[in-house]
Amino acid sequence: MKLLLAPLAACLAAFSLHAPAPPKTPAAPKDYVITQFGAGLDSTKLNTQAIQKVIDKASAAGGGTIVIPKGVFLSGALFFKPGTHLRLQAGAKLKGSDNIADYPLVPSRMEGQKLDYYAALVNAKQVNNFSINGPGTIDGNGLKFWKRFWFYRDSMSKIGKSATNLEVHRPRLLFIWGSNNVSIKNVKLHNSGFWTTHLYQSNNVVLDGCDIRSPFRPVKAPSTDAIDIDVCKKVTIRNCYISVNDDGIAIKGGKGPTAQKLPENGPIEDVLVENCTFGEVHAALTCGSECIHANRIVMRNCKMDNERPVLLFKMRPDTYQVYENISIDGITGKCGTIVTLSPWTQFFNMAGSTEKPFGTIRNITVSNVKVTCKQFAVLNGNPTDKVSNITFKNVDATADQAAFPNKYSDIKFENVTLNGAPLTATKSAGPAVTPLKPD
Repeated sequence: MKLLLAPLAACLAAFSLHAPAPPKTPAAPKDYVITQFGAGLDSTKLNTQAIQKVIDKASAAGGGTIVIPKGVFLSGALFFKPGTHLRLQAGAKLKGSDNIADYPLVPSRMEGQKLDYYAALVNAKQVNNFSINGPGTIDGNGLKFWKRFWFYRDSMSKIGKSATNLEVHRPRLLFIWGSNNVSIKNVKLHNSGFWTTHLYQSNNVVLDGCDIRSPFRPVKAPSTDAIDIDVCKKVTIRNCYISVNDDGIAIKGGKGPTAQKLPENGPIEDVLVENCTFGEVHAALTCGSECIHANRIVMRNCKMDNERPVLLFKMRPDTYQVYENISIDGITGKCGTIVTLSPWTQFFNMAGSTEKPFGTIRNITVSNVKVTCKQFAVLNGNPTDKVSNITFKNVDATADQAAFPNKYSDIKFENVTLNGAPLTATKSAGPAVTPLKPD
């Protein structure tokens, strides 16, 4: 027996000499605490250069996490690089400068257009696997920008002119462009000067446990959308609290009579919004105002605490739009309407085109809803819009206004009650609540 075992042992010993070593566990990304690399604790002095140097150093070294420790750190635009991440510790605040000169003019994307615009406070372009983690705060410090916007708007109004959002220069809080597998978790995103979180041409993005806010008073924070999803696929938003002075979650993608032909535009697909609470917003989930195609959008198990639409379709008469396969399920609380579908003419511009754009809305399901509201729904788009297969199922609503306008025949009701009485789906020209005027 010993003679048989000896050759076997020798073979095993020889094999062990040539066997590949087990793979090494990748090292965790190195932490770069900004105060250890020149960032100061004086909250009145800009730390832009010091923090940017840390980002550049981490990227050059193969990657790492930029750590904002407890304290207030004032900064202008920061540009994250491949391999880098951002973490804000408890009590940490990355505070945006309120001087637009601290945000350089760069190639960008705003309101469905390719253009040069001011960088955001936090920028990540082509940074796959980028992450932002809390529990600290990114604060846009937007009051000065908001006041300037309203002053300019009022000044133009006094001489009979209108003002667009882009005429008063304001930075966004986050701009993520061309980056896949992005994670934004447990962070506070507050007081943005303009849009709060703008995702463009980015796929597989998760926002989880975030607190996203901008005020309605004493000074309104105009156009501070919480999350703008712009030419993206597979975006998940869960466990977030959202209250901003504009749309909560806005589905974007391009606008204008030829928007569908431009390579910088495109569809939004596979968006999931779940277990979120919406405080004051212009609408919880908005399709538009610049979007050409949204497909497979789900909002479920969310609570409303406002007087605005749960689902809002902004139907632009200057843009071809398709909104399809949208599901709203498990909604509770207080809202303005469950669904509003109406024309949206803010910044209408046919740009000399002879096209005749129209919108297509199909396969919309609203189910398992129990709310108090101002009005059940408003279904009243542009004259040429094509609307089909909208279903309300297991809906129990208590409304101030019992009648609701509906100009479409392909609306189905299953087990729907309004103010305690069964509701049937009929075409009606009933009165509508006063629509929200755009900022």
